Amino acid sequence: MTSFLAIALLGLFLGMRHATDPDHVIAVSTIVSKQRGVGRAGLIGVIWGLGHTLTIFLVGAAIILFKVAIPPRLGLTMELSVGLMLILLGFLNLTGVLQRIMARMLPGSAAPSDENAAVAASTSAPMGLFSIFRPLVVGIVHGLAGSAAVALLVMTTIQDPWWEIGYLLVFGLGTVIGMMLITALIALPFVYTAGKLSWWNRNMAVASGLLSLGFGVFLSYRIGIVDGLFGAHPHWIPQ
Repeated sequence: MTSFLAIALLGLFLGMRHATDPDHVIAVSTIVSKQRGVGRAGLIGVIWGLGHTLTIFLVGAAIILFKVAIPPRLGLTMELSVGLMLILLGFLNLTGVLQRIMARMLPGSAAPSDENAAVAASTSAPMGLFSIFRPLVVGIVHGLAGSAAVALLVMTTIQDPWWEIGYLLVFGLGTVIGMMLITALIALPFVYTAGKLSWWNRNMAVASGLLSLGFGVFLSYRIGIVDGLFGAHPHWIPQ
């Protein structure tokens, strides 16, 4: 029982720390920058964490139970998907495509002329399917990049496969909690400045889009060129 509690606490802590990885924070910041409520932002973090946990669990369980070996090129491709996702999120954020998509999917969501009224409307309106689906997909894609590393780490420290599966779930719970806290904290300045410093709010939203775009390009270059995904001899170390 003592060993189980120690493993559970370790998994919870490492899951929360995993939520603070730069690519995770940048990805959710592009989504949260358009939110006007801390509670809603926290919910987005939970949804992102659930998507991330789903991938970690499925891929990790396959590696643990069936001894699935992931080739370097496939592993790098899984990591490249994160870089491409960051580029896409940054592009959509900067061009305003997301707002137009949401306006089409939620016809009643057109912004009122008064900015304070727009903030109140966006806070009280229920989350649509698109608002739920987006962080879920982003979380699933991000889970691809870290699932192999988490599974391999578990296999080297825990011998019982069912305890290893349990660790994956606890690790996922820690990621959900950590991401919920992070998204709520990121949303705070946007909520505070929504009606008072709207220009700062808009600039921060643009900055999050640029950061996502730039970091996505950097990751894609490192994975595709430096790590050799687009070459003849890719080299991959799960991390």
